[in-house]
Amino acid sequence: MICRSECGACCIAPSISSPIPGMPHGKPAGVPCIQLDEQLRCRIFGQPERPACCSGLQASPEMCGTKREEALLWLAELETLTAPASPNERDIKKEVF
Repeated sequence: MICRSECGACCIAPSISSPIPGMPHGKPAGVPCIQLDEQLRCRIFGQPERPACCSGLQASPEMCGTKREEALLWLAELETLTAPASPNERDIKKEVF
């Protein structure tokens, strides 16, 4: 699948823990990557400095949906589902199990 033009959902919704040129500590979820241009395209696409997590992410109908808003929602939900547990959540789980 080819990326939808003027989307950029995968450069906004997920967190990135590895360094990105201009963002040495990565980026938090929901924050646009500094490498996202005005047309919502990656400035470092195909470049060696692009993080592996970015180059490994491939557009798919499930992830991208039928419009940008669907992609943002799907990726935000995935981010929530895969986020590490906070210290309070870990304590609650210990009590339950």
